[in-house]
Amino acid sequence: MGTVRFGDKTYHVETEYEFILDSSEWDENFVRGMAPRCGIVSGLSEDHWKVIYFIRNFQKRTGRCPLIYETCRMNRFHLLELRKLFPSGYLRGACKLAGVTYKQGCLEESWAEEYIEQSWMKELAERATSPAPAKTYEIDVRGFLMDPSQWDREFAVHRASELNIPKLTDRHWQVISFLREKFEKDNVVPTVYETCDVLDMELEELEALFPTGYHRGAVKVAGLRVL
Repeated sequence: MGTVRFGDKTYHVETEYEFILDSSEWDENFVRGMAPRCGIVSGLSEDHWKVIYFIRNFQKRTGRCPLIYETCRMNRFHLLELRKLFPSGYLRGACKLAGVTYKQGCLEESWAEEYIEQSWMKELAERATSPAPAKTYEIDVRGFLMDPSQWDREFAVHRASELNIPKLTDRHWQVISFLREKFEKDNVVPTVYETCDVLDMELEELEALFPTGYHRGAVKVAGLRVL
């Protein structure tokens, strides 16, 4: 845990990416102080605040962080417009400034509870019927691979299946390969903007490929994570 100080107030943040840890500490002073660290150097516009408060209100209403697809669609922004507003990324820009991450509330959703229950039941059944021990992977409570070096295509296929992606197409693998190659080169998970740019992909196509989200879908299947 780390801290940042803006004006006369100190905020507790996650050390690597500086996501606020206690949402009750969040205020507009935090946004203004953190904005330059997110690449926003010309001040916060009405559109910045529109997105920030949409994310916060969505989380309060539904108990979860909205997917980038939902934020763009419900605010009628194209991905390029969102990129201009939050150049450091959706999760590492817009959501960070809103004091919200994908972690918040994700286990409160009924579908998540059902998913976890089904995954445990499936795993137990596979262990009981498998003639030989299956390869094991160390994952966190949200299903993200802890050590990216453990990743292999088998992990991707099984994780995709659990996310209701029955088959990984060539286009899926293009996304996965780009994420892993970029991470191995720079040791940083590329933003959704970079991925769409390099692969000449519209946000709608990405949503069709990974309907659970960029980070909660594509990045997870690629064996990576931001936090």
